[in-house]
Amino acid sequence: MPINGIEDLATEGRTVLVRLDLNSPIDPASLTILDDKRFREIIPTLQALEDSKVVILTHQSRPGKRDFSTLSMHSERLATLLKKPVIYIDEIFGQSVREKVRSLKVGEVLMLENVRFNAEENLIMKPEEAVNTHFVKNLAKMGDFFINDAFGTAHRSQPSVVGLPMMMRSAAGLLMEKEVKNLSRVFTDAPRPVVMVLGGTKADDSIAVARNVLENGIADFVMVIGVVANLFLLAAGINLGKPSGQLISQLGYETLVLDAKDLLKDYSEKLLVPEFVAVRVDNKREEYPVSGIPEDSPVLDLGTESITKFSGILKKAGTVVFNGPAGVFEEPDFALGTYELLKAASHSKFSVCGGGHTAAVIEKLGIEGNFTHMSTGGGACIEFLTGKKLPAVEALERSKELFG
Repeated sequence: MPINGIEDLATEGRTVLVRLDLNSPIDPASLTILDDKRFREIIPTLQALEDSKVVILTHQSRPGKRDFSTLSMHSERLATLLKKPVIYIDEIFGQSVREKVRSLKVGEVLMLENVRFNAEENLIMKPEEAVNTHFVKNLAKMGDFFINDAFGTAHRSQPSVVGLPMMMRSAAGLLMEKEVKNLSRVFTDAPRPVVMVLGGTKADDSIAVARNVLENGIADFVMVIGVVANLFLLAAGINLGKPSGQLISQLGYETLVLDAKDLLKDYSEKLLVPEFVAVRVDNKREEYPVSGIPEDSPVLDLGTESITKFSGILKKAGTVVFNGPAGVFEEPDFALGTYELLKAASHSKFSVCGGGHTAAVIEKLGIEGNFTHMSTGGGACIEFLTGKKLPAVEALERSKELFG
């Protein structure tokens, strides 16, 4: 079922509610935004709405986190990038907000307070439940159309994401369209061979992605690195040593070992697991074959021989989807695997980065121009790759059925 784009809505002179994901790393002490990639990515959508009255709904972090904050700094950063004022009001709805929205002139942009300051927005619920929240009812009254350009929250079935499309004619923003188009290509006409690189610490998500792409013939190879690789090594009967074994337990991944064993049994030729690793011994990097990992040393990166082997495979790939680092790249001694594999991946015809830490490293290396697509949503990206339909996309499809 197709979804509307901005061009399908007659937004000229109308009030448009725009859901963005401007959640960014910030320094809580100085209240400064450390990385504005998500801001830069949504500028084209706001520019496409310059003949409208724009009301921005967005968030920063979530309750209980140190970086859960108001959005005054976000409005200032957006104004700088947009090269026009962004009005900020420290409320989400209420009389003063309604009056401010009513007084907007064409071309003006208003940013409401962090939507997660409202308790209802932090709940996970079905669209039918979301439309009955005070949050959605009050917001819907203020706009003529709804545009969702918050790909980073597309996997969360929260009221603003799934409720507002049930209340008014809606469309995907330009970033949302770009994300869905590029990630969908992985399943359809991606150049072969397709190599999926799964790393970082989100092993449960990575297992789900590996199963989906291997069972359905989407990927020719799945390369596992980072904590994900450690899980597969454990499944293969390798003794990881005490620190890395304990980390698997602390993360609650012991139950995933059986899933990893099943995948190794069924797809041993397509699953690429490292044979050499780097560990910390006396505060220095040392490398060992996986069969000889020291008992008291944590596994923190791939070994050089595995880096060389994996890099060679990535350089020959037609498509690389890269999600998650190969080790503790924040430490110079253990950044080699992540850096070298990303450089190798950048040579492929079609390359997708799953966002988050990986995107930050790519920008640091100055090779972002070599990647076809760098996703703004780590969680949404990986859920998309498991084959699940994202709640935000599903809600936009349903909105088109309801309102055209």
